[in-house]
Amino acid sequence: MTGQPSSPQTQAFGYGFSWRKRWLVRRFCGFDKVRFVQDARRVPIGATLLLWGSTPAPPGLGQGVAVVRLEDGFLRSVGLGADLTLPLSWVMDGVGIYYDATRPSALETLLQEGACTDALLRRARNFRERVVAEGLTKYNLGALPWRRPDKECRVVLVPGQVESDASIAFGAVDIRTNLNLLRAVRQSRPQAWLIYKPHPDVVAGLRDRGRGEEQAAAYCDEVVQDVSMHELLGAVDEVHVMTSLTGFEALLRGKPVVCWGLPFYAGWGLTEDRHGLSRRSRRLTLDELVAAALLLYPVYLSRVTRRRCTPEQALDELLAWRQSRAPRDRWWRKWVRPLLARP
Repeated sequence: MTGQPSSPQTQAFGYGFSWRKRWLVRRFCGFDKVRFVQDARRVPIGATLLLWGSTPAPPGLGQGVAVVRLEDGFLRSVGLGADLTLPLSWVMDGVGIYYDATRPSALETLLQEGACTDALLRRARNFRERVVAEGLTKYNLGALPWRRPDKECRVVLVPGQVESDASIAFGAVDIRTNLNLLRAVRQSRPQAWLIYKPHPDVVAGLRDRGRGEEQAAAYCDEVVQDVSMHELLGAVDEVHVMTSLTGFEALLRGKPVVCWGLPFYAGWGLTEDRHGLSRRSRRLTLDELVAAALLLYPVYLSRVTRRRCTPEQALDELLAWRQSRAPRDRWWRKWVRPLLARP
C-alpha cells in the first residue's frame, strides 16, 4: 500500500475554513502558503482547493482544480474536537472522504487495491497492539469504571452518534437514528444485556440529542456516559453501530462488530454487515485495515514541533498528553461550551 503523496507543488487555496482552523490547515497540509478565498473563481486552473469534510465544491470552480478534503483522523486528541481541543491527526483525501460510502475515497482505494509488505504489516500489528495495550481511542475520554452484569448473558454495546453528522448522511442506509438502531438491536438480540452510550459531544452539551433519544432507556438495559470507551470495549461481547468509529475501535480489540450502515471498515470480511457495497470486494486481515487507516491515510502533526511526524511519534505524544492532562476540564470550558453548541 502507498500512503499520502508528498505535498503537491501547485498553489493551494482553502475555502470555507474558520480563522481558528486556518493555521492548522497550513501545518497539516505541508504547504508554505495557503490562500483562503471566498470566491472559487479566484482559484486558478491547476491549483489545489482544500475543503473541510463533505463541504460541497463551491460554485464557479474551474474544471482543472484538484479538490482535497480534510477531516479529523482516527486517533485525534485527549478531548473533544467540538470542545476546541487541537487535533494530532487529520486525513487528506483527493478522491472523496472516508465516511462517504456513496463514492470511493482514497482510503477505500488503499483497502481495495493496495498491497502491504511484510514490514508494513509488522508495523501495523505493533501499532495496533500498542494502541490497545495503552487503552487509546479517538478522544480518550471517560474515567469511570464499569462492571458486567452479574447474570450470564451476552453483553452488547450500542454507541450513540450525533445524528446531524455527515457520516450518517453519507454512510447510513435504512437506520439513521440512535433510537431506531437501539430498537433494531433489541429485536436482533432480545436476550442480550444491551448498553447504550450516548455520543460524548451530546453528553457535553455541544450537540443536540437525536430524535427520541430521551427514550433510549426503554430499549436497553443500561445507559452509560462517562465510562472509558476502552474499558467498556474490553468488557462487552459485541458492538452494533450505524457508522460509528467505535466499531473500528472494537475491531482493534478483537470484538465482533455488526454494521447497520456502511462505515469505512465494513465490507472487507471483518464485520457482520447488514448491507453490502459492491465496490468493496476484497477480503482483508485486521492489520491490512490498520495499516491503511492508521499508518498510511492520516497525517500526524507533532504537538511539540508543530510539524508532521510519524504515527509512532504521534502515539508517544498522545500518551504523554493523556498522562499530563488535568483530571478536570479547564475552568473556561463551562463558559465557552454554550457558545460552541450554537448552530
